[in-house]
Amino acid sequence: MTKFNYTAKDFKSAAEVRWCPGCGDYAIMNAVQKTMADMDIAHKDFAVISGIGCSSRFPYYMSTYGFHTIHGRAAAIASGVKSANPDLTVWVMTGDGDSLAIGGNHFIHLVRRNINLNLVLFNNKIYGLTKGQYSPTSDRGKITKTSPFGTIEDSFVPGQLVLGSRGTFFARALDNNMKHTQEVLADAALHQGTSIVEVLQNCVIFNDGIHDYISDPKFRSERQIFLRKGQPMIFGELEDKGLILEKGKLKVAKIGENGITREDILVHEPSEDNLGLQVALINMTLPEFPVAMGVIRSVEAPVYDQEMKKQIETVQQKRKISCMDELLQSGNTWTVEGENCSEPVKFFDNKCFG
Repeated sequence: MTKFNYTAKDFKSAAEVRWCPGCGDYAIMNAVQKTMADMDIAHKDFAVISGIGCSSRFPYYMSTYGFHTIHGRAAAIASGVKSANPDLTVWVMTGDGDSLAIGGNHFIHLVRRNINLNLVLFNNKIYGLTKGQYSPTSDRGKITKTSPFGTIEDSFVPGQLVLGSRGTFFARALDNNMKHTQEVLADAALHQGTSIVEVLQNCVIFNDGIHDYISDPKFRSERQIFLRKGQPMIFGELEDKGLILEKGKLKVAKIGENGITREDILVHEPSEDNLGLQVALINMTLPEFPVAMGVIRSVEAPVYDQEMKKQIETVQQKRKISCMDELLQSGNTWTVEGENCSEPVKFFDNKCFG
């Protein structure tokens, strides 16, 4: 039995949504609102934190507690929110520029600490709010206002960054597949620890169509592979292709050719601590491989805010000092008395000075 009968509308604020028509952010917001409605958690226990960028307008559009913070600092502030009140369900909404450029340091330490919150990374591979500069996820050679002759640097792969920071949960989704995005967000919400969900999102103004080759529904079955726990890694319109390991490397194989059967196809187990395979899944790119979608990694590890709470409780049980007055009066003290002292002043070692 559920305690609340929420719908997505219960999580929509009265504020006018001011994203560009056709922006992928709308679909992500709808998926988040539907996910929250299904979580059976009261409004008062939700908090949405954001930094700066188009995605970071998110708190205004949510009927929850929210904090629109400063550029790159959403992860740090959300860490404080969750640590101060571990009972809150905290969601961080951020973009590839906000979290991986100016906020990169906070991002990796949030992941490393494994604080129990959910971060949704909107990845449109561009700075949208500031009008089209290249971002840390822009592809090498990308021509933008700040790289008129093409970028000459390699981009971050968010999943690599998460796993390199000892992350416990990483998933990937697309803005135009809202049903799947909602499934992924639901899994993220259940995870104990920091969950990172990268959503490949379209910026219709400054980077329109950046994910079209992956997201086109006509080719979805051939260009994406949807990973689900305990199921073979199979894809294709006829579900006749799958992933195998050959000489320690991932390879696409066709079922029925060269003696390959469904039993030879790798089974997805995101809960196994298998960094090598998970990194390989994250790195798959077209045209050699389909792009991996879904929960790629979800493992158990100590959770920062839960460990902190236990540590405080343990110290409180053993402590000899219970308040500030007791602390100030503790230890060796001495008193200073003199003509200029209206009252005796206590110092250490009980020595008197006139």
